[in-house]
Amino acid sequence: MAQETAASDEESADMAIPAPPPDADLPVIEPVITDEEFDSTVPDLDPSSDPELDRGLESIEEFERRIATEQADADPAEGQEPPLGDPALADGDPVEEIGDAPIRDAELTAPLPPLDQFEVEPVEFAEAESDEEVVEVAYSVEINSLSEADGETEAGLRSLFEGLSALEDGDGEAANVAQVSARLTEDSALMQRILASEGWYEARATTRIDRSSEANGQPLTAVIDVIPGPRYTFSDIVIDAPATEPPSLIHDNLALRIGEPIVAARVQGAEAQVAVALPQTGYPFAEVGQRDILLDQETGDGLYTLPVVTGPRSRFGEIRTTGNLAFDAEHAEVLARFERGELYDSRMVDDLRQALVATGLFNTVSVLPEQSGEPAGDGTEYATILVEQDAGPPRTLAGSAGFGTGQGFRIEGSWTHRNLFPPEGALIARAVAGTQEQGAGLTFRRSNAGRRDRTFQLAAEALRADYDAYEAFTGRLSALVSYDSTNIWQKPFTYAYGVQLIGTNEQDFDLALGELDRRTFFIGGLIGQVGVDRTDSLLDAREGFRVTALVEPEGSLQDGFTPYVRARMDGSAYYSPTDAITLAGRVRVGTIQGIERFDLAPSRRFYAGGGGSVRGFGYQQLGPRVVYPDPDFEPDPDDPDAEADLIYRPLGGRSLNEAAAEVRYRFGNFGVVGFVDAGQVYEGTVPDFSDLRFGAGIGGRYYTNFGPLRLDVAMPLGRRPGESKFAVYVSIGQAF
Repeated sequence: MAQETAASDEESADMAIPAPPPDADLPVIEPVITDEEFDSTVPDLDPSSDPELDRGLESIEEFERRIATEQADADPAEGQEPPLGDPALADGDPVEEIGDAPIRDAELTAPLPPLDQFEVEPVEFAEAESDEEVVEVAYSVEINSLSEADGETEAGLRSLFEGLSALEDGDGEAANVAQVSARLTEDSALMQRILASEGWYEARATTRIDRSSEANGQPLTAVIDVIPGPRYTFSDIVIDAPATEPPSLIHDNLALRIGEPIVAARVQGAEAQVAVALPQTGYPFAEVGQRDILLDQETGDGLYTLPVVTGPRSRFGEIRTTGNLAFDAEHAEVLARFERGELYDSRMVDDLRQALVATGLFNTVSVLPEQSGEPAGDGTEYATILVEQDAGPPRTLAGSAGFGTGQGFRIEGSWTHRNLFPPEGALIARAVAGTQEQGAGLTFRRSNAGRRDRTFQLAAEALRADYDAYEAFTGRLSALVSYDSTNIWQKPFTYAYGVQLIGTNEQDFDLALGELDRRTFFIGGLIGQVGVDRTDSLLDAREGFRVTALVEPEGSLQDGFTPYVRARMDGSAYYSPTDAITLAGRVRVGTIQGIERFDLAPSRRFYAGGGGSVRGFGYQQLGPRVVYPDPDFEPDPDDPDAEADLIYRPLGGRSLNEAAAEVRYRFGNFGVVGFVDAGQVYEGTVPDFSDLRFGAGIGGRYYTNFGPLRLDVAMPLGRRPGESKFAVYVSIGQAF
């Protein structure tokens, strides 16, 4: 062993890397321990002193034989310890696997069987339970002692709890009891929050699961035991705010009273009312602070304190505008319903904001008050109204389409520049293409012309119409001032007045000659219209009534001046006995005074029939008519007995009356309408309500955010020769 160690030391010495010569610039490092001290400390391993140091290791076979012999000599019955303390060596097996020793287990050394003789048994996995096989826990919910809180509010508390409860949301079923317990814990906290919001700030709610009924096959019970405790009430209400005008302004709008329970919803609502009322009564910069409620546990009282910063009492000052402007502050003043010096009212500011939005000229627009510091007298100061604009695209393309039996298809398109002539001076180009109507027109329109909601427009149009009653080429110039309803403001009173000049060349049937004749008419006249609207919607009214009267004094300018008056009145009413059903009715009467029918241009006479009149009949088909053979008929030499088809040509009249009744039923975005219409046109100037014609039908509606789409199918009752068997009408909006 010593020789081996010496040899190893020599090999190590041979393999040692020679140290580099010391560098004079490096510091000299002293050894930690000297060689003499090291040699004296380490003992000398001399084999002569210990023979075991020079003895070789025994082989594995020798080790196993020695261990087996020692084990055989041992008597386990006498409680001797197994060799080396290892129980595996006391099993009586003379051969053990140790380290790299040969394996003596015959089964471990046996060769593997061939693959074709190897038996494979598939592994069987436990099948997962299907959804139907999952056992769910059924439960009921029980709340105890809630009625002790306050008998009058018990129903409200239970209703509020049931609407938010996790247990109630589970519909009495859970995957397991743990889930029921989790829901019960959540609902316990919910119940405490609900009671606190109603003034029971010390309420406690304990929970338990009652399984006593489970043995009888009944659902287990999730129980919430409630201990409400005292309900706190207001002992005093303190408003920390400067003096206002009137002095009780804040107190009158803070709907809280001493002695009533401290209910969170009432407190928040009362504070919101103060925040709304102050800007409406001259305080645009008021701010409601954070409330403080001091509770006394001994008495159950709550001292409520509300800080309010009112800011200066203000009056309307100037209007200032910034941003990407569509128009200036002067036109914004036209839209405002307030004057400088009036007491500030936030409702008027909101109204101005809506009016700006209604112009359609902005991407975004805001209206806000600003402090000016300029005194306005009576302890008030002026508030500047800041209008921040971001003008949007002013151009619009629009289109509409419709179909009516007798009137055919009609498509109308328009191009509009809403602000070509600021402020709000629009140019509109319009075109119509249809089966029986074609034309184009150009209109200049000034919205909010010198006054809010007043419109001035100039129009020029050319139109060709080819109907059974007449064929006309018409040019028209007109100027009109109107005060109309809009999509945002439906006005109870509207009006319009203007002038028009018409030149038209029309084909008419001359009864004296018994043939068609083409004549030219020049007409000048005035327009006057008033309307009263008490309905709840412009496009789909369900309640109220609407009346419109139109008067048009006109004069025929060819062959002298022949004055006459056209007048018409329309009325409709609506009533809804339920949310789904609406009953609607309409009447119309008209008269033309001061001119004979033949002297009146066919396009200026009255007609009836069609989608906006008496449904079931063709457009303009009711009233006096003439019947004659088709003048374009050519006999067939092969059929000499063939006769020309008859033409039924309406002549129009100087008076009319119409009526309609509808029952409208709506379900979701769809609706069904049943209707009956009646009407007639007369040659005389006064309608005599004789020979009324009736049409009946059914319609479908699809309701959109811009109005209902209408499809009506109707048929005439008591059909006469020349009348269609049924008529179809498609358009946007109700029939009336």
